[in-house]
Amino acid sequence: MEMQSKGIDIVDPFILSSIIGASANSAVLGLGKQIHCLVILLGYESSLFVSNALVDMYAKCSDILAAKKIFGEMLQRDIVSWTSIIVGTAQHGLAEEALSLYDQMLSTGLKPNEVTFVGLIYACSHVGLVSKGRYFFNSMIKDYGMSPSLQYYTCLLDLLSHSGHLEEAENLIKTMPFKQPDEATWAALLSACNHHRNTDIGIRVADHLLSLTPEDPSTYILLSNTYASAAMWESVSKVRRLMADMEVRREPGYGSIVLGKESKLFLAGETSHPEKDEIFGLLKELDAEMKRRLYS
Repeated sequence: MEMQSKGIDIVDPFILSSIIGASANSAVLGLGKQIHCLVILLGYESSLFVSNALVDMYAKCSDILAAKKIFGEMLQRDIVSWTSIIVGTAQHGLAEEALSLYDQMLSTGLKPNEVTFVGLIYACSHVGLVSKGRYFFNSMIKDYGMSPSLQYYTCLLDLLSHSGHLEEAENLIKTMPFKQPDEATWAALLSACNHHRNTDIGIRVADHLLSLTPEDPSTYILLSNTYASAAMWESVSKVRRLMADMEVRREPGYGSIVLGKESKLFLAGETSHPEKDEIFGLLKELDAEMKRRLYS
């Protein structure tokens, strides 16, 4: 809108698709819908660039039904179209639908790109399709000659870890063709070990992670919990000393809402908010109303 006010011509599908892309990356659904209305008014609904951007925007802004509707109405589709809807459905937990869309895409003669495989492995991770995830990872290397980056190894690691294949996940990290997997990669595996209560691998991973001199405060909290669950109190003390040296504190949870042009931030346990009395009063009213309607 600022561009229009300054006399800059935005009646161009490339510019419109860029603006839609900015809405998607910022997850601002309201702005994206406004631009969609402008697209309709200007008659650019049939533009491939614009339609691709709209599919991506609605998927990233959590309106997967709108994304699927636009995709279904597209007269022309390219690899970007298919990848956007595959990744979108995967991120919304519609794994089987994402895999079905991939088969449909292949039937059109199109070949997947790197982003397509990220969506596919992510979809497999959502529902624990370990064999299928391994297949896609190997397929991108053998069938399409792609060289997986750390991101793809991380996707496969996430799949293996969440499915309880912890030893395979550990071996995957050790055999990655990179100099040194980062702190976040090892921390993700350690978190999975804790979740599946695999103390043996968990301690081994924790020891290695600690040797990397982590920088993320949450990693130290994870390490402390791991050692505590194994009753390794000396290690717990060591980690807590390091936490004290770094002045590590738990970051409070928070939520935010947008009112008009203002964004309101609320921290967990906050007692200094200027409108806390009104907020708590309203919450009590809502709680009473829910009880009256038998919601709790």
